[in-house]
Amino acid sequence: MNRYIKDIVRLCMVVFFLGASSLFVDMVAQEPMSEVVEESLAGNALTLDSGNTAWITTATILVLLMSIPGIALFYGGLVRQKNVLSVIMQTLFIVGVVSILWVAFGYSWAFGTAFMESGNPLGAFIGGFDKAFLRGITIDTLTAGNIPELTFVMFQCMFAIITPALILGAFAERIKFSGYTLFIILWVIVAYFPMAHWVWGGGFLQQMGAIDFAGGTVVHINAGISALVMAVMLGKREDYRIGHPITPHNITFVFMGTSFLWLGWFGFNAGSGLAADGLAANAFMVTHVATAVAAVTWLVIDWLCNKKPTTVGACTGAVAGLVAITPAAGTVDLLGAFFIGLITPIVCFFMVAVVKPKFKYDDALDAFGVHGIGGIVGSILTGVFATQYVTGEGGQQGALYGDWHQLGIQVFATLVSIAFSAVVTYILYKVVDKTVGIRADKRVEDEGLDVYEHGESAYN
Repeated sequence: MNRYIKDIVRLCMVVFFLGASSLFVDMVAQEPMSEVVEESLAGNALTLDSGNTAWITTATILVLLMSIPGIALFYGGLVRQKNVLSVIMQTLFIVGVVSILWVAFGYSWAFGTAFMESGNPLGAFIGGFDKAFLRGITIDTLTAGNIPELTFVMFQCMFAIITPALILGAFAERIKFSGYTLFIILWVIVAYFPMAHWVWGGGFLQQMGAIDFAGGTVVHINAGISALVMAVMLGKREDYRIGHPITPHNITFVFMGTSFLWLGWFGFNAGSGLAADGLAANAFMVTHVATAVAAVTWLVIDWLCNKKPTTVGACTGAVAGLVAITPAAGTVDLLGAFFIGLITPIVCFFMVAVVKPKFKYDDALDAFGVHGIGGIVGSILTGVFATQYVTGEGGQQGALYGDWHQLGIQVFATLVSIAFSAVVTYILYKVVDKTVGIRADKRVEDEGLDVYEHGESAYN
């Protein structure tokens, strides 16, 4: 534990030093920020749009609901009673530590422009430190949609929070909290921040024209592939048996978590256009339709294959639909939403019910089977169903409408995301396992993480 604490302290000191140094240089070298802001506002005639600001503020709150309480309840209900608090604690920890990392340097790495503006080739891969500790961002600084940049910072922070929270579904019930904390901190820094820049911050995938409206590659493929690698590396739970699924301890929690996820996803998708306009309305509509179709489809498959329509199945289908429509929400219409909602649960169900037992990996809560596969399917189908009916004349369109090039770009972006996430996760697993250890002891796993790791019991 002492070694673990020292590792965390060293990491924090490095981050603080880099950010503080960058801030000092800026204060010395640049003109007063108030003058910069005034000139920017005057030159571009930017005016605060209160409607857009109010909507994105609301969307930010909705996205936070996806993590706490959404993911916490959804995953917490799926595990056994002895481990429910460990899942809740892991989720809460992510909200806290990722928020700190984001404002310290994460936002700058993802959306900074220093490297790109200077012509540094690193600009294709990382933003820089020009906005470390939100340097240069005041209450008057506006960004796309004529909203305060501080609002955009918070909105994107919620995406950074939920992404690593998705991963924990793969290794639930068998990971040490100390190893988990170190892994999450390193993963967010090395995996999430760079990929966010590649796709949304002006990086090479965005420059290629890859479509990821709200996080198919950055969030779901990134987290889902990491989940698979972690599940394989950690190994199966001690009492995991193929063909004998471990029963969720509280399906009511699962339903409540799904409800918060469904609700919060409207902020996730409809908010990503950064404006209260027709694009947001379309994203709202296609998100709901795809989710509804996916929930019903999974329920029907469950009914046909297992003779019973289950609540867990319907909830899982809904989440699969939410995942798949995420990259496409800004480019597809009702037709695309319907088929994405229809195709995705079929593929995800096959992965969960057939592929997982065949290859005998213990993806405890199907983080890979739902989020990873759902993200892959959604990202590729975006290249099929994107339409100028939504993107506008001259905008992007998919193979269904004659543009096979866009489909090729989507496949390439998907493959890049898969490869990057897999390699990074494998390396980080090895580093964390060699330093603080990552797998819980057999006795701790048998008797439950709640008591041994946190000294608490969910139900007294």
